[in-house]
Amino acid sequence: MASTATLHRKPPDPPSAPDATPAAPRRTALPTALPAWARALPPVTVLALGFLYPLALVVRQSFTPESLDEGGASLAPYTEVFASPAFREALTTTVWLAAGATVGCLVLGFALALVIAFVPFPGGKAVARFIDVFLSFPSFLITLALLFVYGSVGMANGAWTGVTGAAEGPFHFLTTPWGVLLAEITYFTPFVMRPLLAAFSQLDTAQLEVASSLGAGPLRIVRQVILPEALPALAAGGSLVLVLCLNEFGIVLFTGAKGVTTLPTLVYSKAILESDYPAACVVAVVNVVLSVGLYSLYRVVSRRAGA
Repeated sequence: MASTATLHRKPPDPPSAPDATPAAPRRTALPTALPAWARALPPVTVLALGFLYPLALVVRQSFTPESLDEGGASLAPYTEVFASPAFREALTTTVWLAAGATVGCLVLGFALALVIAFVPFPGGKAVARFIDVFLSFPSFLITLALLFVYGSVGMANGAWTGVTGAAEGPFHFLTTPWGVLLAEITYFTPFVMRPLLAAFSQLDTAQLEVASSLGAGPLRIVRQVILPEALPALAAGGSLVLVLCLNEFGIVLFTGAKGVTTLPTLVYSKAILESDYPAACVVAVVNVVLSVGLYSLYRVVSRRAGA
């Protein structure tokens, strides 16, 4: 009986193999003992002290005439500045320079981006990379380069006087509004080319091949195939250039165009040269309002363009 029981005894189960898949580590949540308002307090404090408080001081000063010794607020500074011919001239000059530079950058940037993206040539990739590097250059550097070329004692005038024997050369346009416009177009065109090159890199080349096989010429392909795809990038780049040109100070200063007064240079003149701080703050507030409005437009356009 004992031997029979031994024969019918169930053998022990084999040891189970260890699980090859390691257990996922348990995530430990960061402590959240502080309320949300307490966690937001440090960045909000830095923002308020570093930006909002100085801006509030500028706005407050713009409502404080120099005749008021202590306290009080008045619209007199705004009335005086808005009635000033210098302010109206600076506002008009700022707007038309910004608009003209934006149009020039759009036209030139679109043409150059087309060549870089669709016309094979040696060094094309290097040129495209140089566009990214160019964006980091300061604006006065480009203006200084233009002065070396087209300034009163620049290379162009030097070559002219050397060939003709004249006392001076004919190139003096850098000290005029047209010189400022040329410098702004030269400096800000890459800001339009960068989003355009990104848009062209995503364009399906099969569309171009189909259009070409159907007999469409280069201009028709650009107008009907490439341009519709580039419109969002053009709108985003043009909006950004418009905002930057509106606040440009270094180009106007380095060209030496004494007859060209923009809103930023008027702020400098009122605050530094005339010590008229209420008027300077009024012009600064107007410039900030225009900049914020145009920047909001730029964000809307960039969002719709997917930038």
